[in-house]
Amino acid sequence: MEAPARGSAASSSLPRVVAASLIGTTIEWYDYFLYGTAAALVFGKLFFPNTDPLTGTLLSFLTYAIGFAARPIGALVFGHFGDRIGRKKLLVVSLLLMGGSTTAIGLLPTYDSVGVAAPVLLTALRLVQGFALGGEWGGAVLLVSEHGDQRRRGFWASWPQGGAPAGNLLAAGVLSLMTAVQSESAFLAWGWRVPFLLSAVLVGVGMWIRLAVEESPLFRQAVANRPETERAPLVGVLRHHWREVLVAMGARMAENISYYVMTTFVLTYAVTHAHFDKQSALNAVLIASAIQFALIPLFGALSDRVGRKPVYLVGAAGVGVWAFVFFGMVDTRSFGALVAAVSVGLVFHSAMYAPQAAFFSELFATRLRYSGASIGAQFASVAAGAPAPLIATALLKDYGSATPISVYVAVAAALTVLAVLCARETRGQDLAEVEKPAADGATVERPAVARESSR
Repeated sequence: MEAPARGSAASSSLPRVVAASLIGTTIEWYDYFLYGTAAALVFGKLFFPNTDPLTGTLLSFLTYAIGFAARPIGALVFGHFGDRIGRKKLLVVSLLLMGGSTTAIGLLPTYDSVGVAAPVLLTALRLVQGFALGGEWGGAVLLVSEHGDQRRRGFWASWPQGGAPAGNLLAAGVLSLMTAVQSESAFLAWGWRVPFLLSAVLVGVGMWIRLAVEESPLFRQAVANRPETERAPLVGVLRHHWREVLVAMGARMAENISYYVMTTFVLTYAVTHAHFDKQSALNAVLIASAIQFALIPLFGALSDRVGRKPVYLVGAAGVGVWAFVFFGMVDTRSFGALVAAVSVGLVFHSAMYAPQAAFFSELFATRLRYSGASIGAQFASVAAGAPAPLIATALLKDYGSATPISVYVAVAAALTVLAVLCARETRGQDLAEVEKPAADGATVERPAVARESSR
């Protein structure tokens, strides 16, 4: 199979595709992180009021973690249809689902109004958020990866990754503004709802931009050459790419766990253990997220020069060591130290997160890529990001010390280092690989990880 032509139309549309993916992922992550931030600061009081503060936070983090359980389901469903009917259509659906569920959270009655129905409804909407995000990530990074050229794929594909810090920046910024201009009672009464309701406006903007982009040229080419008897994408992934799925899952452990410990759990730790006010804790995450947004494309570009693996390994090893410094800096109760702790943690996280989009895209064949990348990324999130704030809160509650939390992050870092070392370098791979016969008579594209990069 010949690679699709890299014509001027495809090239000229790349900035638009990047912008659409970045804005879309920013909105999706804004919605998703908004829940995590609210879980750390207000949901314990509003939806689980009959408990002590730390237990209430623990319960609100439990509803937060439940959303991750829906992410693998979203990965399976969106991956299947994304590999069948296209990346763009599924990205529109994911944006609508995420925006609708987030806006609905802003309209929810609290425990004082409807009793136990309040946390039940909150949990249901969190599941919808998780389902949508499970399908969003794979489609957004693949749309850019499959439009761009292989020499600068790490740089261009890293831009949708910037949606995570941008979304966190936006979520923390809006909540920080609301807490700054309102009293505690006003914020708990209605102010917390405003950021959730704002999602409806953001989704409208995102839809307008996302509908204007073209479908991936590589996907169109793959559809044109698809055998009529080809099995479902999931079957192909499990038959031909199971090693790549395991690599992706392992690579996600340190990246996912460290991020949620250092951006979500840190809000609880800083307020309840180090006695910062909410405004200072939010501002620290705000500043660090802005720094990370600027760093991600730089690390993406670096992975184009030196390879995906070296950059990823530096990030994983760095975050494992930094976990033992992180909480000590927060415990100084200095705002500057808090900002530095979160910022350096996110520098190491960026070294993993930036090349991840291109790295995972290069692991899978085109007709299986949405399913493969999504399954590897989202199944890992159930074991990594989902329980991270929950485990960190429980460890703090049981031991009264952050040392066990640091050990927890360091173990995750060791798993990621092992997984990345087991992978082959993928920098410079052409995503339009030549097809080869499969054992069952169908055809599959050769996985990029099957051979060393020529660079």
